[in-house]
Amino acid sequence: MRLAKDIWHPLIVPLPLAEIIARGTLEGLPLHWAPGLERLRFRADPFGYWRGGLLYVFVETFDYRHPVGTIDVLVFDDQYRFVEERPVLREPWHLSYPVVFDAEGETWLMPEANQSGRLTLYRAVAFPDRWEPALTITIDPAPVDATPLWHNGRWWLFHSSTAHGQDGMSALNIAFADRLAGPWTPHPGNPVRTGRAGSRPGGTPLVTTDGRILLPVQDCSRTYGGAITMLEIDTLDETRFAARPGRRFTAPAAAAPFRAGLHTLSAAGPATLIDVKRMTVSAEGLMLRPRRALNRLLGRA
Repeated sequence: MRLAKDIWHPLIVPLPLAEIIARGTLEGLPLHWAPGLERLRFRADPFGYWRGGLLYVFVETFDYRHPVGTIDVLVFDDQYRFVEERPVLREPWHLSYPVVFDAEGETWLMPEANQSGRLTLYRAVAFPDRWEPALTITIDPAPVDATPLWHNGRWWLFHSSTAHGQDGMSALNIAFADRLAGPWTPHPGNPVRTGRAGSRPGGTPLVTTDGRILLPVQDCSRTYGGAITMLEIDTLDETRFAARPGRRFTAPAAAAPFRAGLHTLSAAGPATLIDVKRMTVSAEGLMLRPRRALNRLLGRA
């Protein structure tokens, strides 16, 4: 049993993702902090969307005392000053990794929902906080941290998997489709990459001027979400895949005391969103699992 709890915190870096990648480090850049949460709660997996001069940052909100993640939105003005927060999406199952994007004339929210056994796309009914389930992407098993990219006239979906005994951190898979509604075809090379050091997606893919795809992937080799590596994909089509690890990003010194990990690097126009973590041990945290086990026993009795 792990004694320490991971506590994540989203940050806004006022520099485009492409420039951060070219720079090769987050050190020395200004950081805008999202509001903090008390004790055993955190926010993670930030993805951004600009509308009407405001930056909407969609995040997973998690409470260790009630361990089912939900999706909230944090609103900032164009100077990255916090404006408000709103609940966005609640389901009986855990939600995280809320990718938000425009496609096919709609605004979509694609949260990770592996526990539900499917990947659901939600359509904005009243942006930013009213969404309806609209499409289901059928891939078996349900994708983990699914990351979409429209490239060369086709949708590509990068995701991790719990198939074949994988832990959701160790295998990168790809599927492709002509439309969001599918049908989706798994890449014949799946898993196209294995290993905890660089297989689980962790942010927004970018396409370079020479046609390479830069996909942020998590380095979980030492700790969950320890760093982000840019996976440089040189070849991607319906039968082939070739990639190599590129630049690696860790939590900057200015993020202290949240220096124990960084597992999201997502583009938000003129800004980039990251999340950083600290690890904490508390008496309350240590008692959570035994308390839940006792409650289950009492319930059965």
